[in-house]
Amino acid sequence: MEYKNLPDLSGLAALRTIVEQGGVSNAAKRLFIGQPAVTKRLRALETCYGTSLMERVAGRLRLTPAGEKVYTYAVQTLERNSLLIEELQSLAEGTNLLRLEVTFSIGDHFLPELLVQFSERFPQYKINSRLGYSKSIQTRLVTGLADLAVMENAPDHPDILVQKWLEDELWLTVGPNHPFVQNNIREINAEQLAEFSFVLREKQAAVRITTEEALGNLAIEPLNIKMEVGSTDAIVEILFRGQHASFLPRFIAEPLVKTNKLYWIKIAKLNIKRTLWIARNRTSLDHHVAEAFISLLREY
Repeated sequence: MEYKNLPDLSGLAALRTIVEQGGVSNAAKRLFIGQPAVTKRLRALETCYGTSLMERVAGRLRLTPAGEKVYTYAVQTLERNSLLIEELQSLAEGTNLLRLEVTFSIGDHFLPELLVQFSERFPQYKINSRLGYSKSIQTRLVTGLADLAVMENAPDHPDILVQKWLEDELWLTVGPNHPFVQNNIREINAEQLAEFSFVLREKQAAVRITTEEALGNLAIEPLNIKMEVGSTDAIVEILFRGQHASFLPRFIAEPLVKTNKLYWIKIAKLNIKRTLWIARNRTSLDHHVAEAFISLLREY
């Protein structure tokens, strides 16, 4: 195998950053180097492959056909390198480390308290936690890059063992200024969902997926979605201040409903129930730190 003229990681990083930051100037700021250094790295990468990777069109840099292929390779290579660094760090930190993955809603609501309690109860153990979407968490579990996950959708893979954690449901919630609250309407038929304007999580979020599946099974018309927001906390604030509606996990909505910050609108003959799951790879069922964390989860 020929190993001459291999691309340098710094060149691949320069190409990726130029593309994703929209130009050399922004890439330089992101990489904390000067613009000439970014340009030099890009030129070295082009010399390595013997072709131009970017061209200027109407005053803007864009990838050439060859550049498209090298950019894809750069993203994959840099991501794999990051994963390798994580694995090496895990080896160096020993067997008292738990690599924990949690979906966003669970992480935002439960994780801070869980981490504090775990640290107080098991000071000899360390946790590296990450928030992510269910699909990416499943991939990390299967490939051994995570030891344990707490998720809103159960992974469907033969190498992953899932256990029930909590029962939950999704509530249709609105703020105090919503017309239905002002008119003291607290229960509707499913067909009346067409009267609401919604702010929902992004399409990859577990809450969004579960909501659309449940409504789709009943052949309900698509929701009138006015906004997509990547933060449940932000959605809560939007509901409180405006006249939109959203579907929120009960564990988030219920405390807010009890304090009249939000209001629950019941939907006749429709309960969107779901289970929150504990998941781990079957090859690492004897992980003692994971067992300790699961014991804490069981107390909820």
